[in-house]
Amino acid sequence: MKIFLAGATGAIGKRLLPMLVNAGHSVTGTTQHPEKMLSIQSAGATPVLVDALNKNEVLAAVQKAQPEVIIHELTAIPASLNTRHFDRDFRLTNRLRTEGTDHLLAAARAVGARRFIAQSYYGWYARTGSWIKTEDDPFLSSGISDGRKALEATIHVETAVLQEKAMEGFVLRYGSFYGPGTSIAPGAWLFEGIRRRQVPIVGGGTGYWSFIHIDDAAAATLAAVQAAMPGVYNITDDEPAPVSVWLPFLADVLGAKPPRHVPAWFARFAIGEFGVALMTQLRGASNRKAKLQLPWKPAWPSWREGFQHGFETSARIGTADATRSIA
Repeated sequence: MKIFLAGATGAIGKRLLPMLVNAGHSVTGTTQHPEKMLSIQSAGATPVLVDALNKNEVLAAVQKAQPEVIIHELTAIPASLNTRHFDRDFRLTNRLRTEGTDHLLAAARAVGARRFIAQSYYGWYARTGSWIKTEDDPFLSSGISDGRKALEATIHVETAVLQEKAMEGFVLRYGSFYGPGTSIAPGAWLFEGIRRRQVPIVGGGTGYWSFIHIDDAAAATLAAVQAAMPGVYNITDDEPAPVSVWLPFLADVLGAKPPRHVPAWFARFAIGEFGVALMTQLRGASNRKAKLQLPWKPAWPSWREGFQHGFETSARIGTADATRSIA
């Protein structure tokens, strides 16, 4: 199958690319960085240099590739995220999820692509009611200040893809990534912050996080290429957990001292309202639908095993073993 992977050198794109090639697909991968084109070619794909915010460049690249499936993994998340200025740090990603999505969908229509798969995020579920959400639960609609533009951009990509009539639309609400190229990996900002005891438990640490190893997220995306049922899917592991549980566990795995505890009012000065909400109000997500309908299952069903062993073995999982994780 001919596949156009937009964002082939991002955190998930560079894990997904070899999986697609190993599965026998003919892949065109995009990057906006000339120095990264060789890595796409080395993975067995055709590299193309594209500014995803330039409608004409996107259309030309897609017309040349003539894909049956377009996978939208375009983001520009900074290496170190400041939750006090979330919308500022997500400004370019927000444009990629609005303008970039529209350009890719227009190009997909122009070439008659039959399927469009787009990245989304589980963390926008309404922060009321159940602590574990399904795809039928509503997103936030009010009550946030910083982060609103990122929420609106996510809603845009989901609405545009799911309401598209010319092709089958898949929206994958990925969990919080860990593993190579993510914020929870050796050398990355959140990983090192926890190791240095710089990430405290805020308030009661009641916010529920749903994690997914980056290779498991890529494997789910591969499954969506040929899945029978379009729609929206939570791509998370089997164990949503509150910050008060997973953060001390990861600190222990890293050989760090237990995280400090700070009150929410104090934490607002350092991480802002958005950061406090992530630590105290965030809702987790159920992956039941994805496991039943894609079909797919995570190689790391719990962050407990993933945090203990996933950092060392992720390179192996990122190739043939990840393909075998598809049920």
